[in-house]
Amino acid sequence: MLYPRYRAEIVPKLMKELGYSNVMQVPKVEKVVVNMGVGKHDDPKVLEGAVNNLAQIAGQRPVVTRAKRAVSDFKIRKGDAIGCRVTLRGPRAYEFLYKLFNVALPGIRDFKGVSPDSFDGRGNFSLGLTEQMVFPEVSYDDVVRTQGMDITIVTTARTDREAMALLAALGCAFRKD
Repeated sequence: MLYPRYRAEIVPKLMKELGYSNVMQVPKVEKVVVNMGVGKHDDPKVLEGAVNNLAQIAGQRPVVTRAKRAVSDFKIRKGDAIGCRVTLRGPRAYEFLYKLFNVALPGIRDFKGVSPDSFDGRGNFSLGLTEQMVFPEVSYDDVVRTQGMDITIVTTARTDREAMALLAALGCAFRKD
């Protein structure tokens, strides 16, 4: 359980490390957004499989995302289902991050850490995974088509340095270039 550990151990550690005098100044994870894009496919089982895989991974039913505008090069019409996403908040977000940092990412072959350059300048972090098979909930038989996902971690940190300290304290392994 990462959320109780965050409250008991990580907050005091970050207060000392970042020089805060108030507990409310310490950055926290606001939400985690997981997005799987499948594109336009004639086979509806691909989208259904992505929705089921994301529901298993996140523990919450995802929302189907639709195209905002038509793109003729990709043969996509406005309103076509092109992916799914789920937004995790509170303890669910912390549990997903625990699973991501301690099970999924270390299970990737030749994993040397995530890039510290993936911050947006305001304390939010994004990373991409190439396949959903790195999560233990997804079995090979359940996968219709292997596809990647984008994970965005939104924090209350004001700077990238604060957010990096928070994610490192939560267990994220950053690459040392």
